[in-house]
Amino acid sequence: MVRKAGLEPARLAALEPKSSASTSSATFAWMCVAACKTERFYSKKGTRFRAARRFFLLIRAKAGLSSRDAPVKLRAMTPDEYCQQKALCTGSSFYYSILFLKPPRRNAMIALQALYAELREVAASNIDENAARIKLAWWRTEIAALYRGDPQHLVTRALARGLAQYGIAQKRLDDIVDGMEMDLLQTRYLDFIALERYIALTAGAAAECRVKICGAGSGPGPAYAQQLGQALALSNLLRSIGTDARRGYVYLPVNELQQFGVPVADILNARYSENFTRLMQFQYARAHACFESGFESALSALPKADRQAQRPNQAMATIARALLEEIRADGFRVLHQRTSLTPIRKLWLASKTHWGMHRCR
Repeated sequence: MVRKAGLEPARLAALEPKSSASTSSATFAWMCVAACKTERFYSKKGTRFRAARRFFLLIRAKAGLSSRDAPVKLRAMTPDEYCQQKALCTGSSFYYSILFLKPPRRNAMIALQALYAELREVAASNIDENAARIKLAWWRTEIAALYRGDPQHLVTRALARGLAQYGIAQKRLDDIVDGMEMDLLQTRYLDFIALERYIALTAGAAAECRVKICGAGSGPGPAYAQQLGQALALSNLLRSIGTDARRGYVYLPVNELQQFGVPVADILNARYSENFTRLMQFQYARAHACFESGFESALSALPKADRQAQRPNQAMATIARALLEEIRADGFRVLHQRTSLTPIRKLWLASKTHWGMHRCR
């Protein structure tokens, strides 16, 4: 099943365990499936609705969650809570990919994703370019303060615990800021070499940090991280062509647009053509090859223990690859809609990746 241009269902948010003690990963996965199966009852009135609501509240209680009708005590938000609110979009690929991680690594992954989201917000916002530059400069200063041991922002305070433990280099976080600054400078990329530079600074740097958090030695780890980042970025690029165009950005290389006879105006105005379809087939082939050859080859080069540790990143790649296939099957209708997999399918793919790699010896 595929969702297009819609919000992810919010019901799974109520089932999210608030602590590692509330429920096991396997139990939580079962509860997600059970909740999705009962979702149809919520469109009915009367007895079925009341029965489904009672079952829903029972599931919440089993997960160690309180009823939403219970009184809430106002208190200051902790760094981890802020990062969860910022980075954990329930139903997202990232949400399901880290579902089976143990709390220390999961919290570090969430903090890193929250930092990426903060920086992306600055680059994607409609504020004045000078104001955006000032904000990114502040974040660069805050990252330096993080490595001096004096972080001020909730995100950097949450991330501080994982710096030494997982070996996240300051240069990689600075690279992400550099990549976001590129979005302020340009909305087009002349060729794929220029686009690769942008991907390496953004998705590539973030992927290297995620690989470190999950656990990978100093051998082929960086090569694996770059292949992972590029594969995820190319998949997301195809998915978001229309969304990016509405912000004025066209990440498809200019020389490739010219090669296939697709004017930039067609992308900006969501006009489909045979030339556009051929261009998308070319982009799909490159992204598919990045998954099938580059990423898989780099993964196989990792030591066995590191391959086991990389299950969350492998789950992200599995979900992104399935999304890429859905975009192709849908005829590359990406200019007017944003194709997404359903949450239950993402949960299935993440679970299958986790338990499938767990059995591999």
